[in-house]
Amino acid sequence: MNTADSARRYSVGAMIFHWVIAVAVIVNWRLAENAHHAQSGAESAAIFANHKALGILILVLTVGRLLWRWTHPVPPLPSDLAQWEKTLARIVHVIFYVLLIALPLGGWIANSLAGREIDMFGLFTIPPLPVGDNPDAAKSIFSIHATGGSIFIYLIALHILGALKHTFFDKNGGIFRMLPFGKA
Repeated sequence: MNTADSARRYSVGAMIFHWVIAVAVIVNWRLAENAHHAQSGAESAAIFANHKALGILILVLTVGRLLWRWTHPVPPLPSDLAQWEKTLARIVHVIFYVLLIALPLGGWIANSLAGREIDMFGLFTIPPLPVGDNPDAAKSIFSIHATGGSIFIYLIALHILGALKHTFFDKNGGIFRMLPFGKA
């Protein structure tokens, strides 16, 4: 990899955080969808248990990613992007970070309001936050959580389409900025 290429590429740590979180978010979305279509309440609860644990793991990884981002420079956006593309990219990334933090926290708060702890894959449990018992508030937050999750999936699709556009149409390195190979 040449020096100019590496200046346009994210660090290896950023790449690892990006792809691990991306896969975890997609898996968590599928878990939520599968839980909603489960044949029984017990099956749904078991699937949601994994959804909740993975959500907390995504929160922890996101905090790690933010710490990494604050201590490692981010490569500049390609110079051939139109101003609206740069603005849209920045807005979408800010919304990603907000959702990566707000969705797991909202889920944890809603579970806490319902008096539920979070089982972390059978390894340990995270107790409810000291927010009291309020099933109606929990239901409202779960509804907002689901809407936020849907918005997240649409933004992920937009993000993927943008990366593909920049890679194959603009030919400015697009997706290779976040991969350790290819011409960034």
